[in-house]
Amino acid sequence: MKALCWTGINKLSVESVDEPRLLNDHDIIVKVRLSTTCGSDLHLIGGYIPFMRSGDVLGHEFMGEVAEVGPAVTKHKVGDRVVVCSFIACGHCWYCQNGLYSLCDNGNPNPAVTEAVWGFAPGGCFGYSHAMGGYAGCHAEYIRVPYGDNGAFPIPDAVDDVSALFASDSAPTGWTGADLGNVAPGDVVAVWGAGAVGQMAAAAALAKGADRVIVIDRLSNRLQQVTEHIGAQTLNYEETNVAAELRELSGGRGPDVCIEAVGMEAHSPGPAYLYDQAKQQLRLQTDRPTAVRDAIHACRKGGTVFVLGVFAAVVDKFPLGAVMNKGLTLRAAQMHGHRYIPAILDRMAAGQLSTAHLATHLMPLDQGPQGYQMFKDKTDGCVRTVFQVGD
Repeated sequence: MKALCWTGINKLSVESVDEPRLLNDHDIIVKVRLSTTCGSDLHLIGGYIPFMRSGDVLGHEFMGEVAEVGPAVTKHKVGDRVVVCSFIACGHCWYCQNGLYSLCDNGNPNPAVTEAVWGFAPGGCFGYSHAMGGYAGCHAEYIRVPYGDNGAFPIPDAVDDVSALFASDSAPTGWTGADLGNVAPGDVVAVWGAGAVGQMAAAAALAKGADRVIVIDRLSNRLQQVTEHIGAQTLNYEETNVAAELRELSGGRGPDVCIEAVGMEAHSPGPAYLYDQAKQQLRLQTDRPTAVRDAIHACRKGGTVFVLGVFAAVVDKFPLGAVMNKGLTLRAAQMHGHRYIPAILDRMAAGQLSTAHLATHLMPLDQGPQGYQMFKDKTDGCVRTVFQVGD
């Protein structure tokens, strides 16, 4: 079958690979219809997460049709249209039973790597390096889904394929940030990043009753999407003093909740960006924490900062003094999608959540390398490239 593979740093290729097969009784095989790029994939492509092997299949956000089921699968049958959570969780361990699905004890069969780096291993993730399980990704015609009854969700008839696609990762990631960031009715919430995840975090904050949500970015087309489809306010950080604007918009206090939805390759117009970029390229630090710093400094005293963007290991000049002296609550997580996907699909079916606008560019899987380059360079206003994999 065809699949989009990582073949080296900044090198992608559509290759012929073996079709997946059932390995465990709880597996299902999904025939992929749609898959999409994600900003966190760029970290893999650029070599910032050094646990990729040539030939690894990329991609973790997808939907499709059940093609085969294991003998222990009870919730799905061949032909069902499903969206699959990007993180792999068993549903039975202590973490899953407590709703912390991305921390599943059984989802990652390669725990030694991340135990050495982080102390404990999180769960597994499709197409996200051998540190996260070594699972084949979704930019392929077929994919094996472990724990199929737990990780695959039926798509309501009222939800189209493109909208459902973003219930795999972008929307539940945004919901994770707003929910675990404890957004409450009446709050002022600031979100750094107007990509798909940032937009979904803003939508989740509004759904949880936030009085005002402000999304910060520099790309006008993404900020326009926020205004038109999410209904949040926007700030362009290249055109205004964001910290001053946020104080003005929050009665002088600063936002109650600040959500960072950018990650380890953050951009900024100031000299700190050049400092961070140089150190990252020289591997003197693994990540660029520009947006995290901005969120910590902008947040009101006693507020909450939630780190939703993907980070790998270590950063420099982290403002720990601001966290401590301002009495901030600092939280972070990979998304616990299993908690949120059913409700997100219901919102989509009821017309309460818009996601189809995120798919700005649709193309066949054969154009995967071009699609990722367009996504990386933001060519032609690209927010997300979506690959049409199936018939």
